[in-house]
Amino acid sequence: MVTQEQRRRQLAREKFLRQQQRRTSARHKARMRNSVIASVLGVVVIGSVALYTTGVLKNDDDKKANASADVTPSASPSKAPDPCQKPDKGAVEKLSWKTEPALTIDKSAKYTMKLATTCGDIGVDLKAAAAPHTANSFNFLAGKGYFDHTKCHRLTTNGIYVLQCGDPTGTGSGGPGYTIPDENLKDSSLKGNVYPAGTVAMANTGQKHTGGSQFFLVYQDSQLPPTYTPFGTVDAAGMKVLKKIAAAGENTGAGDGAPNATVVINKATVAKS
Repeated sequence: MVTQEQRRRQLAREKFLRQQQRRTSARHKARMRNSVIASVLGVVVIGSVALYTTGVLKNDDDKKANASADVTPSASPSKAPDPCQKPDKGAVEKLSWKTEPALTIDKSAKYTMKLATTCGDIGVDLKAAAAPHTANSFNFLAGKGYFDHTKCHRLTTNGIYVLQCGDPTGTGSGGPGYTIPDENLKDSSLKGNVYPAGTVAMANTGQKHTGGSQFFLVYQDSQLPPTYTPFGTVDAAGMKVLKKIAAAGENTGAGDGAPNATVVINKATVAKS
C-alpha cells in the first residue's frame, strides 16, 4: 500500500519533471528567437536540482518537483534573516562558446573546485576519472571566470533538497553555449535512485547529453532519476555552508524558489593536486 508520504514524494517528482519540460520548451523557443538576432545562447543545464537537479534537476528550467503537488500557497512565507555577506564588487561576464572545450585534464589526477561564496567556501572533490568531460568543462569555465559573481538561483526544500547554481543569467535558462555528454550515471554512490547529501551533479533539459554550466549541490538525500551526471562531492566545511543556506529557506514558501540567503559565487577556481 502506498503511504501518504510516498504519494507526496511521487507527486513532487512528477511536478518537477513537468516543470522541467515546460522550461525546456520555453528555452528552446528563446534560443531560436535569439539565433535570429545572431545571439549565441547555451542549452541550459536541476539543477535537479534540480535538482542540478542538470540539475537536480533539469536545468532550472523545470522547477524541481521539489514543490509538492498538494502544497497550498495560502500563507505568505516568513523570510529568515540573510546569513550571508554582501557580494564582492564586480559583474558577471557574458561569455559563450560554440563548442565544448578540448579535453585537457589529466584523468588520472585529482582535481578540486573551490566556490568562494558570500555564505562561505564550498570545496568540491571532482570525479575527473569518472566524469572527465564534466570536470574538464568546469576547469575551463572556472579558468575563464565564467562563474564569478553569479547567483545560485534556486533552492528546493521539499522532497528534493538541492541548491542550484551555474547560470550567469540567474534565471535558470542560461548556459555556456555548448553542451557536454552525460557521464557516470551508474556511480556507486547512487543507490535506489537517491543522490546522497554532498553530491554535486549536472542539471539538464530532460534530454540526454544536454548538460551545460548549471549544477546542483545536494544538502540532504534526494530521490531523483539517475539522469544527472554526478561529478563531485562537497567537503565537510562546504556541507555546513549548504545547511546554513537551506536553513534560511526559499522565497515562495512552496519548497522551490530563489534562496532567501544571498548566495553569490564571488570566485570559482579549479586546482589540480
